[in-house]
Formats: sequence, structure tokens, C-alpha cells
Amino acid sequence: MSDKSAIEWTEATWNPVTGCDRVSAGCDHCYAMVLAKRLKSMGAEKYQRDGDPRTSGPGFGVTIHPQALDVPRKWRAPRVVFVNSMSDLFHAKVPVGFVRDVFDVMRETPQHTYQVLTKRSLRLKRLAGSLEWPANVWMGVSVESTEYLDRVDHLREVPAAVRFLSCEPLLGPLDGLKLDRIGWVIAGGESGVGHRPMDPEWVRDIRDTCQGSNVPFFFKQWGGRTPKTLGRELDGRLWDEMPHPPDRLPIPV
Repeated sequence: MSDKSAIEWTEATWNPVTGCDRVSAGCDHCYAMVLAKRLKSMGAEKYQRDGDPRTSGPGFGVTIHPQALDVPRKWRAPRVVFVNSMSDLFHAKVPVGFVRDVFDVMRETPQHTYQVLTKRSLRLKRLAGSLEWPANVWMGVSVESTEYLDRVDHLREVPAAVRFLSCEPLLGPLDGLKLDRIGWVIAGGESGVGHRPMDPEWVRDIRDTCQGSNVPFFFKQWGGRTPKTLGRELDGRLWDEMPHPPDRLPIPV
């Protein structure tokens, strides 16, 4: 967990779960898997469990961290928080009871705005009705190509205050994308060793769909050897639209 984040669309990260498994093409060059291997070699306590080498890697076995649940309660200043930047809260190996524990913390800290992102949209859909959804929780799904547009359909059925899409790494066009009941879209290219190129027309099509649907659009990066290699401008400008200024509610007494 960190008090600050370099991710452009959030302010802090919180990892009550670490570790994951590859489930689709967008996972092929997972930054979190690479980082977990490095953290394990450095002796970081949270990254000592290895995952299945076929789908995961060193230090990236799915692990819950009950001791991390209280972290947001210690942050006195309001923050926009990306939940589980190093995992997926809706991974099948995360017990339902622990998912509820995470939601309890989010509900009890309304001064923060929480952004939860998953590729396990079917499990999200199945669990959504058994969870309490406070107004400060934004729920998103990753959609890297047309093949995974069913994740958007699953997300529509979730009673989150804001539903959003992360089209990153964008690996193909999102033909047929519909944005009804979607409140925000992030798009971006892949970065790191072996990064796959992104066609500018794929991004423009998403942006134009957002504009036609009155949905805020955030362009994170073109990608490249590093996230900043090719910059963030699309057609001569930055696109940093957000759903709305995060509500900054009073800290509970």
C-alpha cells in the first residue's frame, strides 16, 4: 500500500490482497507480476508466496492480508484509492467473507473514494447482490479487446455509484462498445518489455463513443518501453476527464 501513486487516474493504492493469475491477453505482460518477483527478492513480507508458474509467478500467489484492512482508517486526509493494484479482489481464491471485509472498510471510511477494478466480471456479477455498495465505491472492469465486451454487460448489473471501464492495455478495437449505465472510460497502451503497439484509431473510436454518450474519457498513455515513453497527448491535448470531483465526506467521529 502507498500514500501516493504514480497512476494518473488515482492518488493512492491499497492492497489488502496481493497476487493473481493470468486470465486473458491483457495479462500477458502484467506489471504487477514483474513487480512482485522483484519485491520477493527484496524480502518484502507480502510477496513471499509463489503462484502457479503456468499462470502466475514468484511472489504472486494470491494472499489475503487482514492486517492491511485498517490502513485507510489511518489516512486522515481524503484520498482517491485504487484497491488491489497488485491483485484482483474478485479472484476465485479470495474468500467471499474477505471481500465483504474490504467493502466494510470502504463503507466505514466515506472520506475516501475507492476504485475497484477486475477482470473477473462474472464473479463480480454473482457476488454484487450480497454486498453493500456505498456511494464512495467506483467499480470497473478491464476490457482490452472486443473479445471481452461481455465484461461490460456484467458490470451494468452491479449497483455501484460509478461503473467504469479500463481499456488498458488496449490490444484491439472495441467494435460495438455501448456505454449505457457506464460512467467513465480509461484507455491506454501497453508499456514494458515486449509491449504491443496500439493503433491510434482504436483510441479515437473509444473517445468518440464517450463523447457521443456524454461519458468522461481519460487517456492514460500511449505506452512503450516505459509508461511515459510516448507521452499522453491524443490529437494535441490531454484527456483527463473524471466522472465528477470525488465527494469529500467528513471523517467519521
